[in-house]
Amino acid sequence: MNRNYRGAGLAIVVVDYGSSALLAENLVAVEVELPEAVFVVVHNPTTTAERLAVDELGAQRGWTLVHPDHNLGFGGGVNLGVGKVLADSAITEIMLLNPDATIDAPSTTLLVERVRNDNAALVGPMIRRPDGRPWSSGHLLSLGSGVMRSLSSPEPADDAGPWMPWLSGACLVLSTELWRRVAGFDHQYFLYWEDVDLSKRVLDAGGSIVFVADALAVHDEGGTHDDGSGGSRAKSPTYYYYNILNRLRFAAIHLDVVRRRHWVRTSPRASWQILLRGGRRQFVHPVAPLGAAWRGHRDGCALVKHAAAPPEPYGGHNTGTDPSRAEEEHA
Repeated sequence: MNRNYRGAGLAIVVVDYGSSALLAENLVAVEVELPEAVFVVVHNPTTTAERLAVDELGAQRGWTLVHPDHNLGFGGGVNLGVGKVLADSAITEIMLLNPDATIDAPSTTLLVERVRNDNAALVGPMIRRPDGRPWSSGHLLSLGSGVMRSLSSPEPADDAGPWMPWLSGACLVLSTELWRRVAGFDHQYFLYWEDVDLSKRVLDAGGSIVFVADALAVHDEGGTHDDGSGGSRAKSPTYYYYNILNRLRFAAIHLDVVRRRHWVRTSPRASWQILLRGGRRQFVHPVAPLGAAWRGHRDGCALVKHAAAPPEPYGGHNTGTDPSRAEEEHA
């Protein structure tokens, strides 16, 4: 490993939506750790004050700022930001980083060196909350049921899978070559599940999913999914709607007819589990969360109903979703 790595050849792309304060706290700290990296901030528009704050910060730090005319969501924003650096032959790796996340130079070095050893690998770190609790340690998705679990959790005895590995988009590193091969994120997702979809397409393209346990990013969700009530766990209606909708969008795009139907049947139960991520206190005033969940289920079912001809069934040539292709590495 190159212990002297300082960020050369790396572009760090961040999508901002009303988070100038987070950029000032978190992305500046990452820049101090990685002074040679190129920083690209895509500012999805919110208010004039936010734009001015991001513009001022970007000018001070020398970041590349991108201002779309309308909110592109996460995946669309990342695609636009990455597009700004792909023409630069000096950029060989891309890090996707949330504005509420930080990572230091040693952990970045572990991720980048892993990509440089295999430019077909999608690589992610251990992600913890500020208090040290795990937030993401690699994941598996059952293509049979839509159930998710941690990469390190025991496989449920009643779920035969097949299990597909995936990594959180809060912090990812991949080569520019792999990005071009899979054509970036699918902008249809807008928010949530775009990282699951990207992982699937990396595997389908012959790549691998690599979780580097010794690399650490810190992710503080505070405020990014808050409903404004001040609750420590409450999520916004937007969070519920797109999580529930895009679960079924994934099924419509990637699964055969039998599995699509099963995911639709289990959508109410899955939707309830997603709602519970916001805690039970929100149900004192349940109209907003339940309404968002119902709309996500309704619109997702419509996507499944009108989906194109199904893809090759799992187990066919080059499906690439065998969990043995998820690697866990320690330095």
